[in-house]
Formats: sequence, structure tokens, C-alpha cells
Amino acid sequence: MGTRLTLRPGMPGTKRLLARYGERLVCVRHLYDEARNRRLKTVELVIEEAPWHGLARRPRRNDHELVGVRIAWNESELRSAVKQAGAIWRPRQTSRGHRIGTAPVQTRHI
Repeated sequence: MGTRLTLRPGMPGTKRLLARYGERLVCVRHLYDEARNRRLKTVELVIEEAPWHGLARRPRRNDHELVGVRIAWNESELRSAVKQAGAIWRPRQTSRGHRIGTAPVQTRHI
């Protein structure tokens, strides 16, 4: 069973459900069950609301971590600028068959 369509309130195809559920409606999904040859329409509703004071989220990566960067062979100026910014060339590491280097996560204006 797979979801093919997710609609937000107010989009075409949600008017009757929006009239029925009002502001509680989060989304409408169309699921397709190929085993039973059925289309299912589901709704996601807000059923409870309560105050919440969460902690600040940690960033997914730190500035000192490295990420893969793919630069085409003919982009020599960009490759030089990225290396000056701290990139490391790793010829054994590949991304979809292309050799890649790694660069610091920290945003650099090159």
C-alpha cells in the first residue's frame, strides 16, 4: 500500500472534509492498495493541543565535520577555491562513480 497524494486543507479535493473537521484537519491522503485493488482516503486530525516547551535542537552537523562535495573536472577555479577553504581530496571515495573531495560543513562564500 502506497501513498500517492497528500493534500493540505483548502486544496482542491478537501473542501467537504474541511467543512466537516474545520481547523482540526491537518491533511488528506490517498492510499492505494494494489493487493485488494482499493483506493483509501484517510484524514489526519488534531485531537489534542497542549502547551510544550522543548529544548533547542542540536544541529545535524558541526562545523568541524566533513561532507562530500562533487566538483566537475573542468571547474578548476571552483576546485582551487574550495581547496583553499579547507577541502581534502579523497580519490578512493566516490559518489555514483564520480570521485569526490570533502569540505568543511561551515558555509564559505567562494
